[in-house]
Amino acid sequence: MLNLKLIKRLFKALNAELKKKDIIGELGICGGAVMCLVFKTRPATKDVDAVFAPSSEIRRASRKVAGAFGVPDDWLNDAAKAFFHSDPPREDVMNLSNLRVWAPTAGYMLAMKCISARYDSADADDVAFLIKYLDLKSPEQVFDIVSEYYPGKAIPARTQFFVEELFDN
Repeated sequence: MLNLKLIKRLFKALNAELKKKDIIGELGICGGAVMCLVFKTRPATKDVDAVFAPSSEIRRASRKVAGAFGVPDDWLNDAAKAFFHSDPPREDVMNLSNLRVWAPTAGYMLAMKCISARYDSADADDVAFLIKYLDLKSPEQVFDIVSEYYPGKAIPARTQFFVEELFDN
């Protein structure tokens, strides 16, 4: 598990690797990393889901960092990039000399979490937190935010059931 302190150390080491190659990189984090770093609702996350550029250089640098810190090679991965449907509104998380780390705003994170909603993960807790954080009072308010970022055909039926169940509980 990667805690807040370790994630920041990994980002600083990634920055150092990019600096050696005179590369400026950008990471857009999502998922558990945002819940851990930005909202501090979790003590740790299993990995850092992100979109990043330049991707091949950051991938190489992140593997070097993994070896140095004894974390899995895929501690930084872009598996969640499919959930970035549109260019999200952003908040800066860390600005280092050769690495900019940003996160989507709370509304976009809520939309992403609802679209990816998995019952066998921390998604329910994350969505419940974001609903409270955004002071939303009904499933309709949640769906208004989700549909702001995702077209109707991109919203799976399970998302509606997931959100409605949260409000029922």
